[in-house]
Amino acid sequence: MTSSTRIEGLTALELLELYASREVSPVEATEAYLRQIHRLDEQVNAWCFLDEETTLKQARQSEERWMRGMELGPLDGIPVAIKDMFVTAGWPNLKGSKTSDSKAYEVDSPVVANLRRAGFVGLGRTTTPELGWKGVTDSPLCGATNNPWNPEKTAGGSSGGSGAAVPLGMAPLALGTDAGGSIRIPAGFCGLVGHKPTQGLIPMWPASPFAPLAHPGPMTWTVADAALMMDVMVNPDARDTTLAPCQDSFLEGIEGGVEGLRIAYSPGFGRVDVDPEIAASVAEAARVFELLGAVVEEVDPGFADPLESFNVLFYGGAANAIRNLDAKQREVMDPGLIEVVSWAEKLSLLDYTGAMNVRAALTEQMNLFHRKYDLLLTPSLPIPAFTTGQEVPEGWKEKRWPTWTPFTYPFNLTGQPACSVPCGFTQAGLPIGLQLVGARHEDVLVLRAAQAYQQANPLTHLRPELF
Repeated sequence: MTSSTRIEGLTALELLELYASREVSPVEATEAYLRQIHRLDEQVNAWCFLDEETTLKQARQSEERWMRGMELGPLDGIPVAIKDMFVTAGWPNLKGSKTSDSKAYEVDSPVVANLRRAGFVGLGRTTTPELGWKGVTDSPLCGATNNPWNPEKTAGGSSGGSGAAVPLGMAPLALGTDAGGSIRIPAGFCGLVGHKPTQGLIPMWPASPFAPLAHPGPMTWTVADAALMMDVMVNPDARDTTLAPCQDSFLEGIEGGVEGLRIAYSPGFGRVDVDPEIAASVAEAARVFELLGAVVEEVDPGFADPLESFNVLFYGGAANAIRNLDAKQREVMDPGLIEVVSWAEKLSLLDYTGAMNVRAALTEQMNLFHRKYDLLLTPSLPIPAFTTGQEVPEGWKEKRWPTWTPFTYPFNLTGQPACSVPCGFTQAGLPIGLQLVGARHEDVLVLRAAQAYQQANPLTHLRPELF
């Protein structure tokens, strides 16, 4: 682990201060991130598309705006990594699949449009498993994405490219999506902040095939940068079907601490076998919250494992995503994806309705739980990162990825905000994450608690050896 104050080690908020003082320009910053990509990406494979001419053009345009004092918005000149699931004008949207059309799109998705209006610099597109279908990142099109702390381990997924890019200083900010943990899994494995917002808070278009579960969100080095991104991403879009109400500024709301908050600490939901090093690190994080003035009670939320219903909705979404592809196209796709699709294609409408009923009951149960507790604290993951290129760890008794992500997918079903924050490292040097979950529409509170913890236990000066 090393510490650094190079441009690549700066946060977005620090970059903005340097732009304002003319100590660093958007072009200098963008060039530094591109150099870092060229220097390190061969080891982790976080990027699947670069368009440096367009990227540098955007940086020069931002630099001119800063020189005139005419910045577009709060992200003017800040480079952003875009997961290869977001439609972006001028760039293809391959989704890790050989079946995707490589044409350039003419319009932006709502999130990218919001970032563009705020003056962002698009760095390129980061890797994802095919159609974002699993909790690790490898695909027939792009290969496997490796962990920045140990390239022999997985970066997690499905936002694995974004998760690997930020710790290595390849980008200060990154976009991810999360339909079962796909922001929080790589955040936990790679040691960065990943926030899954309240479902529907961030506009999505085109509609995700995993629509009842899917959330776009920020992946950043600090909680403050995540809040900065949220202020930009939350702007509604008429193409989105949810049109959730806007909230007060996330960045302005993250200070204030956790004194007096009621936090339920659940070490393992009463049924999950958690790696001892992870369990000890998260237990210490719970004690930190007590020292910060929160009232922490060890208690489980008490719901049964909703994995079966999650599988119906998630794999049903995957089946819907490829319903128009023929047998020849499916032959070049991820075999694991085809297996779960084949299973889901046998489901009935009653199966889907039953899963939605479980989702509704779990949502009601957690709504009532949060009448007593402001936040729920859990590990982000029960295990550290495992060998890259595999869907499950060596010797794992189950075949599919959700079986090792029991702390993430329940809150895709309920639509609650959940944030993964680094809280330590294993003896092998792999990151450990804690997860903070709040009631729906309490994103500001979740980020406020995450900020309080990160200020009390900052690990942000530590970067992977590759850095």
